[in-house]
Amino acid sequence: MKDFARRLLDWQREHGRHQLPWQGGTDPYPIWLSEIMLQQTQVDTVIPYYQRFLARFPDVGALAAAPVEDVMALWSGLGYYARARNLHRAAQVIVAEHGGRFPASAAAIATLPGIGRSTAAAIAAFAFGERAAILDGNVKRVLCRIFGIEGFPGDRKVETRLWALAESLLPAQELGRYVQAQMDLGATLCMRGRPACVRCPFAADCVAHRTGRIAELPAPRPRKAVPRRSARYAVIIHDGAVLLERRPPAGIWGGLLALPEIPASPADPAEAAHWARERFGLHVSAAQPLAPLTHAFTHFVLELQPVLMQVAQAPAMPAARLHAADAEALLWQPLATRADAALPAPVRRILDALAAPDLFAAR
Repeated sequence: MKDFARRLLDWQREHGRHQLPWQGGTDPYPIWLSEIMLQQTQVDTVIPYYQRFLARFPDVGALAAAPVEDVMALWSGLGYYARARNLHRAAQVIVAEHGGRFPASAAAIATLPGIGRSTAAAIAAFAFGERAAILDGNVKRVLCRIFGIEGFPGDRKVETRLWALAESLLPAQELGRYVQAQMDLGATLCMRGRPACVRCPFAADCVAHRTGRIAELPAPRPRKAVPRRSARYAVIIHDGAVLLERRPPAGIWGGLLALPEIPASPADPAEAAHWARERFGLHVSAAQPLAPLTHAFTHFVLELQPVLMQVAQAPAMPAARLHAADAEALLWQPLATRADAALPAPVRRILDALAAPDLFAAR
């Protein structure tokens, strides 16, 4: 299709998105921030986070100089927290290794933490007009449908074919607009479910539309059983505050504040209270299981069982029996200021419920 780029650009000028808060400039910092936030997250969800983040960290130097805890707190609730940790690390690399100037090519941008080939190309196109192809989820779906590409787009052979096709379609000019046009077409017309084919500029040529295979293309990820995990978490309350611990930088909820996890044994609530005394040096009331909740991650489902414990005696924090590193990871978070804390979504739900007990019935 020799006129693909021209038709797409013409459509975007008239029907594309032009008022998003990160559009209209060539400063790579806000462009980079928006591209990272938009990974696996919808625009409407991203906008308020983007605006708050940019107000707090207006440039790469401010972001690099900030404590990672502040970065995680502002990201709290947006999910996929490795993005925030990588964003912070990349800002520090830009300051330390690039003199605070954002790299000006897709190849150099792709060397920064948390930035892959497609994201680097998008940033380079928007900020520097570089002629580089992108291949995010929206673009994969559009190309698979219009050109009838078979197979799961995440398969290496299929992805290689899609990259070659994406590069062959690049126009000679207006690279930033072309990248935006691809994103707009996938996000506003060629959606995963119920695409608006009647308004698509490629409907007459689209293989999926002409052959009635819109629901089949692109091919879905081969189905695998999603593993389920379960864990109990201690909700230890004293004087309007809850005991939290900062998670290690890597792994589930890396760098966020979370409820301490109770070992699989003991299972009895009374023994869980004994565990709290042994672990933290806290004398607590009998443990009370609260209503469980479920949280889905990308690769597994976590079943959380919160266990409420009230401190019976004024705590000394940190407890002397803890190693220094463990003690430094612990803090008492006032429930009244929980909105400012870097909390995973399910932990925030538990604490919100504690602040409004009528919303959280005991099991």
